[in-house]
Amino acid sequence: MKNIGQEMYNWAVDLFPINRSLSGNGVRETLHYIKNIIPELNILEVPSGTKCFDWTIPKEWNCDDGYIIDPDGNKICDFKINNLHIVGYSTPIDKDIEFEELIEHLYYIEEEPSAIPYITSYYTERWGFCLTFNEFKKLKRGRYKVRINSELKNGNLTYGEIKLKGKSEKEIFLSTYVCHPSMANNELSGPVVTTALVNFIKLIANRKYSYRIVFIPETIGSIMYISKNLDAMKKYIIAGFNITTIGDNKSYSYIPTRYGNTLADKVSKHILQNTDYIEYSFLDRGSDERQYCSPGVDLPIATICRTKYHEYPEYHTSLDDLSFISPEGLYGGYDKIKKAIELIECNQYYKINVLCEPQLGKRGLYPTISTKASNDVVKKMMDFLAYADGNNDLIDIANIIGVQAEELFGIIEEMKKANLIDVA
Repeated sequence: MKNIGQEMYNWAVDLFPINRSLSGNGVRETLHYIKNIIPELNILEVPSGTKCFDWTIPKEWNCDDGYIIDPDGNKICDFKINNLHIVGYSTPIDKDIEFEELIEHLYYIEEEPSAIPYITSYYTERWGFCLTFNEFKKLKRGRYKVRINSELKNGNLTYGEIKLKGKSEKEIFLSTYVCHPSMANNELSGPVVTTALVNFIKLIANRKYSYRIVFIPETIGSIMYISKNLDAMKKYIIAGFNITTIGDNKSYSYIPTRYGNTLADKVSKHILQNTDYIEYSFLDRGSDERQYCSPGVDLPIATICRTKYHEYPEYHTSLDDLSFISPEGLYGGYDKIKKAIELIECNQYYKINVLCEPQLGKRGLYPTISTKASNDVVKKMMDFLAYADGNNDLIDIANIIGVQAEELFGIIEEMKKANLIDVA
């Protein structure tokens, strides 16, 4: 646990300074970093202007500097100190303006006076700066120099995709996003946890299912990906998870699919049931589950978080920094989705081969010495068999008899070896 959690945290530290957005060099740099860890990642691009359902891929944006010089010659809102100081997708500017004009382009949060807000303007061209309310209160009237060295051009939206083959063409889908600048839980927890999960999936012996994993810009990325792959996604994906805000040490969160009745929902609720977690409504959606579960798309993709986006005051501000996440928090999020994957891999319908209660002793399944531990195993086995009628899958049975499904993995293998149960 310690090594995986620390490794994910170290990746987040490396990626934190990069200026990511919907498009541009920051996204490419992030994806190339991830590709060094998981070489199977394919880095792909879609040109600006490409139609994706009701949307169009926007221009590519890059920014390498920006600041304000106040009337006393002090540099403030320095992009090179914190890239949240520049409104995302700001157009370039280099001019002197009066204070009264400047304040029309400044963004801050009075309720969070020490936080730099994260503000974007992807689809309307404007420029702007973000600063703390404490900094804003120090500004005085006079002439200011404003400079943003940015570029908006016809370029590409860049994303990453991995496909890992299993015995079946049916797929488990993982999606995370790589479009936010320096925020730790809202952005980097998702990509680093997903990266670690890819390494785990690669080690699954005799994978039953195939895997489709994407690293995309939020919203426009999922819309683009669905527009290119909807038929295949609807045909092959049996369950999936949107992975975001999954690195803090607080409670877990689950956002269901539109009707909450898919395998992803069933698995999510089962693996979270004995933990401190909040089950939200689909009406509380706010990430890419909006697209994956939209009418006509209706993919079986739920969202598992630690503290849900929008539900912590540091969200979309500079306070969502590397101190907000931890190796332990990241590992906890990783472990839950790892367990979800393991459960889907093992989940099947089972049917007992004999009528009435089986004689366990002659099959070597009954302990020769009775202890509390051995009695517990026998009870779980008999309870499992009581509901192994071909109509209940592993999760159903585990829910009925009140145990975690993973407690039954070994028992099921022993009963298979003894020819006591078959896959229905």
